[in-house]
Amino acid sequence: MATRKPHPLSAVSFTQVSLHDAFWAPRQRVNRKITLPIEYQQCRKTGRIDAFKLEWKPGLPNEPHIFWDSDVGKWIEAAAYSLMTHPDKKLEARIDGVAALMARAQQPDGYLNAHFTVVEPEKRWANLSEWHELYCAGHLMEGAVAYYEATGKRAMLDVMCRYADLICKVFGRGPGQKRGYCGHEEVELALVKLYRATGAKRYLSQAKYFIDERGQAPNYFKLEAEALQKKGWKKLGWVGSDYSYCQAHRPVREQGQVVGHAVRAMYLYCGMADVATETGDATLRPALKRLWNHLTHRRLYVTGGIGSTRHNEGFTFDYDLPNETAYCETCASVGLVFWAHRMLQLTGDGEVADILERTLYNGALSGVSLDGKRFFYANPLAVYPAACTGAQAHVAAERQEWFGCACCPPNIARLIASVGQYFYSQSEKAAWIHLYAQGDAALRVAGQTVRLRTDTRYPWDGEIRMRLAMPNPARFTLALRIPAWCPEASLAVNHTPWRVQSARGYTKISRRWESGDVVNLRLSMPVLQVEAHPKVRGNCGRVALQRGPLVYCVEQVDNGRELRDLTLPAAARFRPAFVKSLLGGVTVLRGRAFRRHPREWRGGRLYRMAPTRRQAVPITAVPYCVWGNRAPGQEMLVWMNKEPDQGARSDIRACKANERKGRE
Repeated sequence: MATRKPHPLSAVSFTQVSLHDAFWAPRQRVNRKITLPIEYQQCRKTGRIDAFKLEWKPGLPNEPHIFWDSDVGKWIEAAAYSLMTHPDKKLEARIDGVAALMARAQQPDGYLNAHFTVVEPEKRWANLSEWHELYCAGHLMEGAVAYYEATGKRAMLDVMCRYADLICKVFGRGPGQKRGYCGHEEVELALVKLYRATGAKRYLSQAKYFIDERGQAPNYFKLEAEALQKKGWKKLGWVGSDYSYCQAHRPVREQGQVVGHAVRAMYLYCGMADVATETGDATLRPALKRLWNHLTHRRLYVTGGIGSTRHNEGFTFDYDLPNETAYCETCASVGLVFWAHRMLQLTGDGEVADILERTLYNGALSGVSLDGKRFFYANPLAVYPAACTGAQAHVAAERQEWFGCACCPPNIARLIASVGQYFYSQSEKAAWIHLYAQGDAALRVAGQTVRLRTDTRYPWDGEIRMRLAMPNPARFTLALRIPAWCPEASLAVNHTPWRVQSARGYTKISRRWESGDVVNLRLSMPVLQVEAHPKVRGNCGRVALQRGPLVYCVEQVDNGRELRDLTLPAAARFRPAFVKSLLGGVTVLRGRAFRRHPREWRGGRLYRMAPTRRQAVPITAVPYCVWGNRAPGQEMLVWMNKEPDQGARSDIRACKANERKGRE
């Protein structure tokens, strides 16, 4: 393994974390036993795996697509992560079989891409802006590294090293090299992983080249388009003329707004963070901070979803966060988790951990059903089934078994398989706990292995008990995250109260620790009514419900049709209740709302001139991450109407009184 440069924090590998809770452990079990086999069968059924046999000929059906290789690479990565914690000979044999196909498909010069080997060999590297060669290469590299780390087998890793060597030869600033980079970022972060696995610095240098060259003048994609036009080759037309769609509109260090295709943006920022970490390049950090602030302050959904429109699968303008037409691709949320994790190691900032948690528990996890068999591509915040046609066809009222563009299923699978890596970080003198779940972890702190056993019902409950075990007493810091959603926290060490002093989202306990020491942390979990910025025009006068890290929604199956007509009273109160028999065991929120009386709308009238009588109705909200797991084709709503509170009513009465005085 390569020697990594020191940086503020180092993530604890998921292989050192074992989750035994009622939230993540069942999802990991389903992912391992159900989702991974389903995805393998889908890759076989759709021809993605057999494409590496290179048997397709013109005129035959099922032409290998330009991005098929990436789906297989992500499945291999997810499967390899599963093998690291749960060895499985059958699963390992499946990966061996796919790796063998890739080895035979690799060309003499190291090139490996099913589509451009058998369908359009003359177009290799011809349209980097729109075609996916380097993107596919990146996902295959990630899969190869993960499989090598899981098994020690080098077959696939060696294949990808030969491919990476070719890429290093083809792309760069030297004589005869292409000064290009991929329209769909991914290879940048993958090359850093390959560097870490092999110690070959040329891979890190190549990743840095791709980061540094992006958006430089003259713009490579512009020159490429002119060359394609001269040859008479058609472009797909999705990149556009200013190249912001693929974040190539200007050099990365000059970028300050999150723009374009959301998944591409997240992978680029991951690559930037990795290069900054491994090279010590401080010039990338200001751009990363600007981009992070812009996303989280102006273009982030309350669920952690990103990407407000299907038209570019990404961003539009500040505060444009529609609900029914939200795109919020599962891959984009997964990518945001990846980026947040990297930013957390660079900054140690609790606000970053807050976003990581929000996205992980809501916008990403909603992408897969509880039984692990069906998936969402888009994750809207409101669904009205009758509207899920035409321009809103991307909004599905129920999850699908697979997709023609199947990037999301293996992406969520690799996230769940490796979710333990997001809980802890370590440094020479500190152990950091970012997320909480029942389980065990082994951290390297103060020159020894510190084992941490956590007992909690989180995210359903905020009571957390941690017991430390270590060979020798040692002085170090235990940094515990106090989430932004928690208004009150209490702490005790060995049953002695300890003052909670939260700085940048963490309270730190610095002392001499001994084996058997116990830390008790209590995080209050009130039901919060979240408001959006006034410029988020679709949510004015509405609130979203949140308890702990979980955002809630209302579904038709619990609350009837026309959810948009529900209005919460000014003094709305909700009672949390854990229901073991519902959706695998969840805490629901129960309260009351108003609904306009349906009898006053009989006779087919479209409008009324007088106020409608209202009736009080019970409502039940469930976590957003588990919506759509019961009756198919149902309405769903996150943001609910809310009556003005008493203070606002008083202000309105005073304003009216002043108006009357003025008229008099």
